[in-house]
Amino acid sequence: MSPRSCCVYALGVVSLLVLISGIAMVLSDVFPRFLNAFVKREVVLRNGTDAFEAWKDPPPPVYMQFYFFNLTNPLEVLDGDRPAVIEIGPYTYREYRPMEEVNFLDNGTKVSAVNTKTYIFQPNMSRGPESDLIRTVNIPAMTVMERFKDHSIIANLISSYLKSNDEGLFATKTVGDLLWGYEDPLLKALKVFRPNLDDVFGLFYKANATNDGEYVFFTGEQNYQDFARVDTWNGGGTLQWWTSDQCNMINGTNGASFHPVISKNETLYMFSSDLCRSLYANYVEDVSVKGVPGYRFVPPSKVFANRTINPDNAGFCVPAGNCLGSGLLNISPCKQGAPIVMSSPHFYQSDEKYVLDVFGMRPNKEQHQTIIDINPLTGIVLQAAKKLQINVFVERISTFSQTGNVRTVVFPVAYLNESVVVDDASAKKLQDIVEKQNIVVNIPFMLIGLGILLGALFMALMCQQKGPESTAAERQPLLKS
Repeated sequence: MSPRSCCVYALGVVSLLVLISGIAMVLSDVFPRFLNAFVKREVVLRNGTDAFEAWKDPPPPVYMQFYFFNLTNPLEVLDGDRPAVIEIGPYTYREYRPMEEVNFLDNGTKVSAVNTKTYIFQPNMSRGPESDLIRTVNIPAMTVMERFKDHSIIANLISSYLKSNDEGLFATKTVGDLLWGYEDPLLKALKVFRPNLDDVFGLFYKANATNDGEYVFFTGEQNYQDFARVDTWNGGGTLQWWTSDQCNMINGTNGASFHPVISKNETLYMFSSDLCRSLYANYVEDVSVKGVPGYRFVPPSKVFANRTINPDNAGFCVPAGNCLGSGLLNISPCKQGAPIVMSSPHFYQSDEKYVLDVFGMRPNKEQHQTIIDINPLTGIVLQAAKKLQINVFVERISTFSQTGNVRTVVFPVAYLNESVVVDDASAKKLQDIVEKQNIVVNIPFMLIGLGILLGALFMALMCQQKGPESTAAERQPLLKS
């Protein structure tokens, strides 16, 4: 065998080995497994890691937008007509939310912190100033009336006070007062009898430049799926407001971070102190944010469905057995008894009854759906929009003439959109990671391609080699003759 033939056959062997190696790598998923293992090891809440720095002080800007519902027919509502409201907003605030008082616990497997949030008004991103006036439900009055409706003597005294001060079921306040607090005359009067009663009311009173309590998070050191998962909140591993152990569970992260290597078929759990409960989201579609691929997760309607549709939600009926329709959550137990009901904006995915009860409700998926877009490899949030509506349960109370003939209604007060989009610098880093990921993942396919190319070259050389050999064989008999 000539040296040339040896080289050709060696090329054939090499092409076969390269092809087999590439196919084996594809079948064994070796490179994606290696990449995932590396990311799982690196995405940990540990001093010096990028994941810890991003968790401690998130780089992308967060904005909180508030939209209010201005009541246009208060007198007619007191006569029994349905409320007619006009949406006014947004009133936009830049939200700063660093983790503070960070302490590592249990040999680095857990970390405690408080999440201080500060809101700075953004006039150029808002409809108008914080001094804009909004007519809405007099929430302190409604709260007090609900609390004392079964105590006739006290109720009569409160009713007389409201009349003498010309206070009723509805009030007109500025945006700033409604959000951050104002001194309420009724609460101030009641403080004479209850010195510990706070006489200031606001939807987000004491929520600016403060935190919602101490969290203890898992760092992900022992299990990557535990990255940033909440272990305890305010010293407790469970909640105390609901009527079942399942509903009182604290599940998942705080919604700002998620573990790396996320699959489409898993369920992401989150704990929201705003909602006083845990909830979850499921994958719905692939997305791209600033050139970075992501998975979109959305809380399904089942999360807020009534107990008939989702029996697991029976524990959210408070008092036990007192259930609202789908799409609503009564959070009065965790709001000092105030008749606050949460929902999606414009009662999106709620029972149609609540939409029809208020003129001006126009639920829309694109505008009112909560979404979370996550890069599946790193678990970094690319884009998110948490949308919640604050409502007040309003009903006629016979002991209070201030309620007139008002119909029972879940009255929309305001809704918020807390949103974030990955910043350009972080997006560039993620794009680089994605490019490297694509290279690593495609190495087996490159080997298969190389094997096929070498194989084709081998076949061509074999054909070329057989050509001259055949010609020589044909000439030999002629020479003998």
